[in-house]
Amino acid sequence: MDPAEIRILAAGTALPGPPIDNATLGRRFGMDALWEQWVDVFIGTRSRHLALDLETGEQRDTLAGLGERAGRQALAAAGTDPAEIDLVILGTATPDSLMPATVNQIADRLGIDGVATYQLQSGCSGAVQALDLARQLLSTGRHRTALVLGGDVIAKHYDLSVDLRTVPPAELVNYVLFGDAAGAAVLSGDPAAGRTAVRTSFVQLVGLGRPPGQVLEWFGPVDRHSDRPSAQEDYKAIEESVPVLSEEILHRLLDDLGWKGSELTHLLPPQLSTQMTKRIVERLALSGAEEISCVGDTANTGNALVFFQLEQLLPRLAPGDRVAAIAVESSKWIKSGFALEHV
Repeated sequence: MDPAEIRILAAGTALPGPPIDNATLGRRFGMDALWEQWVDVFIGTRSRHLALDLETGEQRDTLAGLGERAGRQALAAAGTDPAEIDLVILGTATPDSLMPATVNQIADRLGIDGVATYQLQSGCSGAVQALDLARQLLSTGRHRTALVLGGDVIAKHYDLSVDLRTVPPAELVNYVLFGDAAGAAVLSGDPAAGRTAVRTSFVQLVGLGRPPGQVLEWFGPVDRHSDRPSAQEDYKAIEESVPVLSEEILHRLLDDLGWKGSELTHLLPPQLSTQMTKRIVERLALSGAEEISCVGDTANTGNALVFFQLEQLLPRLAPGDRVAAIAVESSKWIKSGFALEHV
């Protein structure tokens, strides 16, 4: 089967708890109005949802729970019964545990069994990696209908006892950039099942010799008291690299399909932060393409982001519409993207 005949039928998402705005976050950590202004000016994110109760420290949601809710939404929107799914793939940087794999916990919650499952551990490209893998596997004819998931729960790495006024910038930025969420999409190998075709997708490691832009540690009993921070971000390196990589991804997608930028009707740009997305969109200069963004309200939800974008996008598509989606993984630098066409 031609991989370009794979269809994306529907998407669903799930967020934990109520939205937490910058003022609420600042008050919880004893930060002043100047800090809030810094977030507004340099980051731009207005709110986020956290799987952690900021007052009690209790984790109120898991990735498996969020993935189940997102999966149910996607299946319902696609009109697909869980029994029809014969392939489940999850992309995440933050599984609930090393074993059992979170993808299998989600499948169990959805009543899916006797199928192939895969879990990919990656940063913000993980969702695209999962979509790309599903597309390739469906094209072989071995599978017919796939549930593809992505999500992250970053809040479990929060240290609620920390004084943010003493935290280095590489750690401080993580408290404002990220939110927790999960997303899902249903893909079909039957061209008659839907009208939104995944025309191309790719994933490419470009990290040879480049220091990580982001580090997320996994501590065990031996090293849990290490002085290493559990999460740190080289925001300057990301700020310099991601717009350039995004432009390269766009050109790769267009070249693969023989499309022109002027033919794109929609753009799903990377969603690190509102301000970063704005710079990327300006650099790509696709004036005729409608931008689909969510980061201002959800914050950076990692591997869930593309599903929030798809959830907004799919109902808007009309025959002939063409879409480019771009994602960059900064922990070891991975370029990824995909293109859709509504036929």
